Amino acid sequence: MTAKQNIFLAIIILILFSMLFLIVLGDHGLLDLNVLKIKSDHLTENNNELVKENRSFFREIDRMKHDLKYVESVARKELGVIDKDEVIIKLNSSKSHASGDKRQGASLRGQVLEDRQ
Repeated sequence: MTAKQNIFLAIIILILFSMLFLIVLGDHGLLDLNVLKIKSDHLTENNNELVKENRSFFREIDRMKHDLKYVESVARKELGVIDKDEVIIKLNSSKSHASGDKRQGASLRGQVLEDRQ
């Protein structure tokens, strides 16, 4: 091979390596593509979780519209609603459990019943 051919071959090889470098490491290259795929996977996973959460909310809305017992249980848990014939008795748990005196709870129940009459 002549010197001109060697120089031409070296320039071609240099251009090919430059193009390869730009394809792998340049803007919008393979590394950026990999980062975008990872972000896309995370967004898809997050979207799937939101879809599941939305389905759960739609089920709960449907139950609230059509199931009166469920509405009652939610009202009891979240709002502290009681029925007409129910009485709330609050005991001071630290005193009654610490002393071990079961009569204290009984006297409180009697007091609440007396107050109702």
